[in-house]
Amino acid sequence: MTDQEADGERLTTREAAERLGVKPETVYAYVSRGQLSSRRDPAGRGSTFDAKEVDALVRKGRREPSAGSDVTQRIRTGITLIDKDRYYFRGVDATELARHYGYEEIADWLWTGTMRAGVRFTAPGEPLAAARRAVDALPAHSGSTDRLRVAAIAAAVADPLRFDLDREAVLGSARTLIPTLVDALPVAGRPHRGEARLAQRLWTRLTPAQPDEPSLRVLDMALSLLIDHDLAASTLAVRVAASARAHPYAVVSAGLGALEGPLHGAASGLAHRMLAEVLERDSAAAVVSDHLRAGRRVPGLGHRLYPGRDPRAVALFGALEELPGARPALEAAREVEATTARHVELHANVDLALAVLSVASGMPAEAGETVFAVARTAGWIAHALEEYEERPLRMRPSGHYNGPRPPRPLP
Repeated sequence: MTDQEADGERLTTREAAERLGVKPETVYAYVSRGQLSSRRDPAGRGSTFDAKEVDALVRKGRREPSAGSDVTQRIRTGITLIDKDRYYFRGVDATELARHYGYEEIADWLWTGTMRAGVRFTAPGEPLAAARRAVDALPAHSGSTDRLRVAAIAAAVADPLRFDLDREAVLGSARTLIPTLVDALPVAGRPHRGEARLAQRLWTRLTPAQPDEPSLRVLDMALSLLIDHDLAASTLAVRVAASARAHPYAVVSAGLGALEGPLHGAASGLAHRMLAEVLERDSAAAVVSDHLRAGRRVPGLGHRLYPGRDPRAVALFGALEELPGARPALEAAREVEATTARHVELHANVDLALAVLSVASGMPAEAGETVFAVARTAGWIAHALEEYEERPLRMRPSGHYNGPRPPRPLP
């Protein structure tokens, strides 16, 4: 450092945080990322920061997107990397994580960076009771995502501390919200009591069939594989909500709203119905032909982010092969893939693998969507934690107005 730099204006942590419009702990996050440098105060009262560096970071954050781009194309994230036909959570192969750890362990590690073996998420009494009352009041034909959204809202109302966005408070909300969503769903089978892992409790909400340990392991793997997948539509909605400093429950509600579209979370239900029809008609070719004749895409095939095979599907199919009861649905899925490959090479994606699990386990068509939503909640929380450290309201792109030019007469 030159003498001139040494003599420049120095800011305390509080002053730097105020100038940046962030919390003091976020200032240290900028230091850890190499975006700011710090120096100990000679008086021993903490760290100080170069005012010029802080002002440069402020200008960088306020800079308008260049023509033809927007802020959503410049979102920094350290959660998921998709590289060719593999994907990684914080640099670790996500499929290997799913093979060696449970959903709750991976979720907690993704949030904190610490792997706690055997960690369990439990729902507190009052928010769970409120969520169950709200879900029970819905019409019988309500879908699972309807129930999850209502449960999230009811749990939020029962939590007076939901507006506390300090990191530990958000983590506490996350660890209770996910089990609340699961335990608020209607029971289809014999419920598990006590400290059962989340996959066990979710299974009883999806099917009356009694699970064996291999089946529960497959469901737990499915949850783990689906925790996050970069900036999917629902995750982008979550980041926008978190940028506006919405609390964790509202952030999850935003994600659930975007997830419900047929091109996102509901895709596995379409694949489920297709597989059920293949098994009923004993002909993948006939079912595929009907889809193409009607101008519909064959569900469960292809993924825009993977030129080859979807690694989530590969891992889940591998686990499903260990279940004897899944063999007919697995063979049907492979027939669909092989039939379609005669014309275009599209590989099975994770929606088709979820469909095999739901068909083989006697679950309804929307079960895959439920698994997807519960699993992705952990990823949404991870993205919210990242966004809470960014400049507030940065997710505010400008629209390109193409309406009538003013002034116009009153209508």
